[in-house]
Amino acid sequence: MNNRIYFDNAATTTLDPQVLEAMMPYLTEKFGNPSSIYSYGRETRMAIETARKSIAKILNAHPAEIFFTSGGTESSNTAILAAVRDLGCKRIITSKIEHHAVSHTVEYLDNRDAVKVNFVKLLPDGHVDLKDLERLLSSSAEKTLVTLMHANNEIGNLLDIHAVGNMCKAHSAIFHSDTVQTVGHFPFDLRNTPVHFITAAAHKFHGPKGVGMLYINENVRIKPLVHGGAQERNMRAGTENIYGIAGLAKALELATSNHETDKAAITAVKQYMHDQLLKHIPGVAFNGDVFGKSLYTVLSTSFPKTEKSEMILFNLDINNICASGGSACTSGAEQGSHVISAINNNPNQITVRFSFSKYNTKEEVDVVVEKLKELI
Repeated sequence: MNNRIYFDNAATTTLDPQVLEAMMPYLTEKFGNPSSIYSYGRETRMAIETARKSIAKILNAHPAEIFFTSGGTESSNTAILAAVRDLGCKRIITSKIEHHAVSHTVEYLDNRDAVKVNFVKLLPDGHVDLKDLERLLSSSAEKTLVTLMHANNEIGNLLDIHAVGNMCKAHSAIFHSDTVQTVGHFPFDLRNTPVHFITAAAHKFHGPKGVGMLYINENVRIKPLVHGGAQERNMRAGTENIYGIAGLAKALELATSNHETDKAAITAVKQYMHDQLLKHIPGVAFNGDVFGKSLYTVLSTSFPKTEKSEMILFNLDINNICASGGSACTSGAEQGSHVISAINNNPNQITVRFSFSKYNTKEEVDVVVEKLKELI
């Protein structure tokens, strides 16, 4: 199976060997409970706090603003529920192309009549219409939560997080941004970014699955989502996932120190695949703002719909090529992508998302394009 080509890095990435190495001691001899007072416990407590400081430094945040969670979904749920329950938000402004971790949480609150929900308009290229956002923010004096993702996981479009944050500030709104696709791929300076909550998941940047973090700006006071112990400064009960946390910190350190090199290499692979598809596949099209304000890891491609292309993901899979129709979280379902429907509802196109990592090569692109020529 070593000839497998993996082009679904926006779903998850492979674990970097150096990250595994950083995790191993906490899976073996350093097994103490971080809440215990003897030395075994103290060394694992120390590992957690070292990881927290390292992550805070990279994101230019304060260590007290970093909370460890099970990943992006838990982080977004915590932030959105707390904004309504603890910060008095009576209205939520969001978009139709958020990840389900956000949209289903908003829907849950909407169904319980806890909030009013407004959807900001999207421009034809998939970007949020900032004029419409300004209009929505001005239209009501009610305390508002704005939840808009930093980079879309299906089409890669990037939000101007500073522009939105400043708008929220001007209207005293709370701002949560799902940054799962950008932490580890994009430099952050949270001290100088007007945002209340951001999220991360280690498995999007060559760290382990099941661990992530929530940044909570120090000016915001919320209550925990998970009760039962004093862990994470009373914010998230339960014995900490130490090897996961150590892996998250190591993965973020590696992603940051090699950011420029990795970004250049991955951008080149994306550009190459874009050009090769245009050259060899008649009728191919691309979704989103492909080389504008866009994530360099994601290429959302539309192929003309035919009997052959309808089976495309299945056929790529048979040929040991991993790609996805949209988000990994909905890959088994036939209902299509809510993101693509929101920006480009063309029933005569089949969408495939290719997403890249530092381990991908142009040679792999050549193999995939050759296969696509046969399959379409």
